Amino acid sequence: MLAAGTSSMGRAATPTTPGAQSRWPRAVARLRLALRSPAAASGSSERWMSCFRPAPVPAPSTSAVTVAVKEAKRKGPEVEMEPARGGGEDVWSAQAEAEVAGGGVFPEHLVVMVNGLVGSADDWKFAAQEFVRRMPDKVIVHRSQCNSATQTFDGVDLMGERLANEVLSVVEQRRGVKKISIVAHSLGGLVARYAIGRLYGCNGRIKSSVGNSRDEGECLKGLIAGLEPMNFITFASPHLGSSGNKQLPFLCGLPFLERRASETAHLIVGRTGKHLFLTDSDDGRRPLLLQMVDDCDDIKFRSGLRSFKRRVAYANANFDHMVGWRTSSIRRQHELPKHRLLVCDEKYPHIVHVDRGITNNNENEVSANLYDPEEEMIRGLTQVPWERVDVSFQKSGQRLVAHNTIQVKSYWLNSDGADVINHMMDNFLV
Repeated sequence: MLAAGTSSMGRAATPTTPGAQSRWPRAVARLRLALRSPAAASGSSERWMSCFRPAPVPAPSTSAVTVAVKEAKRKGPEVEMEPARGGGEDVWSAQAEAEVAGGGVFPEHLVVMVNGLVGSADDWKFAAQEFVRRMPDKVIVHRSQCNSATQTFDGVDLMGERLANEVLSVVEQRRGVKKISIVAHSLGGLVARYAIGRLYGCNGRIKSSVGNSRDEGECLKGLIAGLEPMNFITFASPHLGSSGNKQLPFLCGLPFLERRASETAHLIVGRTGKHLFLTDSDDGRRPLLLQMVDDCDDIKFRSGLRSFKRRVAYANANFDHMVGWRTSSIRRQHELPKHRLLVCDEKYPHIVHVDRGITNNNENEVSANLYDPEEEMIRGLTQVPWERVDVSFQKSGQRLVAHNTIQVKSYWLNSDGADVINHMMDNFLV
């Protein structure tokens, strides 16, 4: 049976068609002839190896070079980055540096960018580079790094002191700057307000350039770290704290949850939680956020704010689960736009309302014998005019992360906020 099986398998493997029988001998003969001929062998080997050689690259034509140069110019100026001596990172245009090497002037406007809770200098990477690309000969951007990650749990006052020291170090290092602007996100807005109160009127260089003491005082008035203050801009910052109703939106406005959050916030975010919920009483003093709406003996909070030519509050009108609309726009409930929020400009599809007016400070709806800390903060902060820009990502696929999208924290996740950044730069006072 085995023999029979073997023979049958042999018969099955043997081609039976006449065409097949005639092709096999000719193929074998040609193979033998090719192997016998050295020239043919070398030729086939060359052809075989040529499959693995890279194709020759033609030399670029003059027109191709011209197109490449034009394309490079279209992309805008290159961006240079350098760690700052006091921490953080300075960003400026390589074009500006080349002009300085040729005897030109370095950009005179310093823009300081401040991150929010558990943030870092990388949060402002997109906005910083856009600033430099659009204003290469005007601005140098400093992305602050002194309050990052868990350092943001240390409290607004300690963070503000660190930011003030960092700004002074940058100004000392970049002696050519003459103007300063602050751009801050979330908690960074409160930290920046504390820092400018500390920096108000600080600079020995200005003092030495003036003759008499009276003129010296006038010269110091309105300076931040010795520089001319231009723009103070915040994005989704809790200026009124987080203790009011619906000021921390993810608690859904439930009084029980809001009380519990006020009692336990310090267990999660340290002293910063006490400051945000106005439960701090260091040395028997009033809550820090209440102190920061006016000038104190050693820190000029209101004067620091007033010294800026512009103060702008960008606020998410909806879908911001971390910071409420009232606290980020410094308004009372009835002052929020009542009409349906609509796009004002096709160029900025997520800017739905712009208010360049001054809030009415003579509100009388709170009884004199009823203590309302939120009302006190509104009255204090609106002693200086604010521009308010309301933002809505309602039709955006990134609306659930609106708190980060408004600043384009990560371009890949928050790119829809680019028009908000463009709006800020288009209205930026240089």
